Amino acid sequence: MIPTEIAHVVLPFVVAVSIALMLTRPRGISEVWWISGGALLLISLRLVPLKLAGQAVAKGTDVYLFLIGMMLLSELAREQGVFDWVSSVAVRGAQGSCSRLFLLVYGVGTLVTIFMSNDATAVVLTPAILAAVRKANVSPLPYLFVCALIANAASFVLPISNPANLVVFHTGMPPLGRWLADFGVPSLLSIIVTFLVMRILFRDELCKSIECEVDEVNLSGNGKLVLVGLALMIAVLLTASAMKKDLGLPTCLAALVITGIISVKSRSNPIKLAREISWATLLLVAGLFVMVDAVESQGALNLTQQWLAWASSLGQSTGAMIVGFAVGIANNIVNNLPLGLIAGGTIQAAHTKGLMANVVLIGVDLGPNLSVTGSLATILWLLALRKDSGGDAEREKLDVSFWKFLKVGAVAMPVALFAALGGAILMQLLLGQR
Repeated sequence: MIPTEIAHVVLPFVVAVSIALMLTRPRGISEVWWISGGALLLISLRLVPLKLAGQAVAKGTDVYLFLIGMMLLSELAREQGVFDWVSSVAVRGAQGSCSRLFLLVYGVGTLVTIFMSNDATAVVLTPAILAAVRKANVSPLPYLFVCALIANAASFVLPISNPANLVVFHTGMPPLGRWLADFGVPSLLSIIVTFLVMRILFRDELCKSIECEVDEVNLSGNGKLVLVGLALMIAVLLTASAMKKDLGLPTCLAALVITGIISVKSRSNPIKLAREISWATLLLVAGLFVMVDAVESQGALNLTQQWLAWASSLGQSTGAMIVGFAVGIANNIVNNLPLGLIAGGTIQAAHTKGLMANVVLIGVDLGPNLSVTGSLATILWLLALRKDSGGDAEREKLDVSFWKFLKVGAVAMPVALFAALGGAILMQLLLGQR
């Protein structure tokens, strides 16, 4: 058994190194192995009791079920050609205008993020958009940046728009009516401002026209059935949210039912779809739950609670801006998954509600637009981009480096975050909440 004095040093060191390795991915080793390895090391060194680790993993059950359901539906929609069809409709609807195509892709990305979560936009929609703009023979970078940035900018429209929403609020998820009242205006401002900033930054590329004709992609009967199933699932989730019920189980059950119906109708094996699910992501999230609980057991959250109390003492508007920007920037240092867990634990331990809790969530969701290390969804977007470049990333200018992303994010994120936080403060004043 490691002495307590040494444990107070070793535990945060193991957590910090694990997160740093997750972000840098030395030798290309996946993020999950660094986090799960760090969690196992904490357990093996008895820095985290096995019982506490089990309780920490169990806390994430709702998040795991939500992720399984959303990943399954995303893969089902991809397999049935739904994303290819949507991309084709956007390109043909542009009628030769790059500017109009940009608007349509932004609209598609917004809808996918709102109703299928930001991971679907970053990971599944990106390859479909890339394939469509390749056929249109236009510079793909503006449209691919749309997939990355709207995945975060629109991720707090609904509770289902981002798994981080479930992590931050956890057992204190607001009912749907309250959610829309709190986040409706801030999310709308986030979406509009992000669009305007990107439209200005990519103005030269968007002045061009589309010379090539793109073949029409027809949606199959099963694809249409997937869309109907998605609409029904969204209705179920919104109902569950309005009734203050957990979203994980309804999401997973709805996905299984829709997959079962499509598999029977098409006489296909659903096991193939199950294999496409990123099960490693669940292991990654479970490891993060263990690490954050370990840090919390050492009293580290007392510091974050004290900082939150200090910011609150500065006044409503000033404190909200400081908290929102501090959380937003911190995402890009430690990634939004561990930060979301820490932030969620802090606001729950401090019994924080109202404006301060809202700006914490906005910072967690929107802050990752600053850099490629900000969120797991953005990292996965970058990996999908490299994978689908066909090994010729330089020719197509798809090699989005940390600095290239930062050039866009350093403008888009602060402006959108300021607008969203301003919207949250305004709604607080109008609604007269405490």
